[in-house]
Amino acid sequence: MKDLTRGSIVGHILSMAPPIVVGMITIMICQLVDLYFVSSLGEAAIAGVAAAGNAGFLVNALMQVLGVGTVALIAHAVGRKDRGDANLVFNQSVVLSVLFGLLTLVAGFVLSRPYMRAVAADEATVEAGTVYLLWFTPALALQFATQVMASALRATGIVRPSMLVQALAVGINIALAPILISGWGTGHPLGVAGAGLASSIAVFIGVLMLLAYFLKLERYVAFHPAQWRPQLRQWKRILNVGLPAGGEFVMVFIIMAVGYYVLSVFGPAAQAGFGIGTRLLGLIQMPALAVALAAGPIAGQNFGAGNGARVRETFVKAALVATAVMTLFLILAQLAPGLLLAGFSNDRETMAVASLFLRVVSFNMVAQGLIFTTSSMFQGLGNTKPVLVTSAMRVLTYSLPSIWLSTWPGFRMEHVWYLSIATTTLQAALSVWLLYREFGKRLAPLRPPEVPAQMEAEPEAPPARAPA
Repeated sequence: MKDLTRGSIVGHILSMAPPIVVGMITIMICQLVDLYFVSSLGEAAIAGVAAAGNAGFLVNALMQVLGVGTVALIAHAVGRKDRGDANLVFNQSVVLSVLFGLLTLVAGFVLSRPYMRAVAADEATVEAGTVYLLWFTPALALQFATQVMASALRATGIVRPSMLVQALAVGINIALAPILISGWGTGHPLGVAGAGLASSIAVFIGVLMLLAYFLKLERYVAFHPAQWRPQLRQWKRILNVGLPAGGEFVMVFIIMAVGYYVLSVFGPAAQAGFGIGTRLLGLIQMPALAVALAAGPIAGQNFGAGNGARVRETFVKAALVATAVMTLFLILAQLAPGLLLAGFSNDRETMAVASLFLRVVSFNMVAQGLIFTTSSMFQGLGNTKPVLVTSAMRVLTYSLPSIWLSTWPGFRMEHVWYLSIATTTLQAALSVWLLYREFGKRLAPLRPPEVPAQMEAEPEAPPARAPA
């Protein structure tokens, strides 16, 4: 366990963010690898995999419910030096991860085709996306276990083991993707099914590696079967914090789905370009998101310890670092969009859409960095309802006007992306205002605690080794 209530806040952010960003980038690379290797199968395959991958936002919403609730409550317990409560929250989150995983399996197998029919431009795209989803669903279900274990570690200030496991799992996925998709070395190409299967195998191995770490090396939180009996009070604690954050991801899913819907009139090449552009934009936003995710446990532990001034300082410094990072990537996206997009498709129309999308929507990046940071701070405070409010506002101001604009005779796809810039900026301003209002309500009664002479927590466990 790492005590985040003392020491340099910027130092904590800079030490935690790199492993977090490596882990997130490796996950994003998995999706880009799938798109890269299926690009040889045609526009329908690219559009189908991209649209099917968007369904992952709904599963990410459920994962955020568990992840955010786990991080916030365990971080508060660590700040209070209450190890018993930290372990109880962790084990109840493990039970919920099993339930949510089973729900995802059932929903994926039943709803894959209806979902693709709702968003795809033609029958070939529907078929490609459906096949990919059916083979990718086990990966989505298994990620709940990964999310809970990684969130528990992050709440205690430990991020390196999760990063190592994710990097190894992605390496496995990258190695398997060309073999299963294109039949390299086997002579039996599986196409889009191979992309989903490669991801499912890689995630399964990643779960086994994290499980091995917890059983052999983790010392602060651990599996206790005696605490696996469902406790509705603990579930309520986790869900009260996590559900609004999960709702935020549902809003992101709606925004993405609206994007695919309004672009369907331009054909599969437009949808494919949009899919590539959104995933690449997500990739270059990862460093700022990692800074925000590092700030959450710092704020949570200090809030649990009663140190309000340090919570405020965490937001200011995290926001400054995230803004600096986003500004650098904004410049890169404006000056070299073709370089960033190189190799994802040989179709000129698809790449033209992706390049235009990246140049326009990258102006969102600074505002999006502030949204990431405020969202993580609300999670650290244990009140994520304002995040849901700002996300719902963005859905209303973006989705309905986008659909309306698509009915205009002279409608162009960039009209929707200009609207995105305006609504993202509005969400960022509202998020910062709500956070400062929350500071006034939640932090005013707090007083800086006396610094203990000696830490009572156990030392940080060494990084995990990949099991043989």
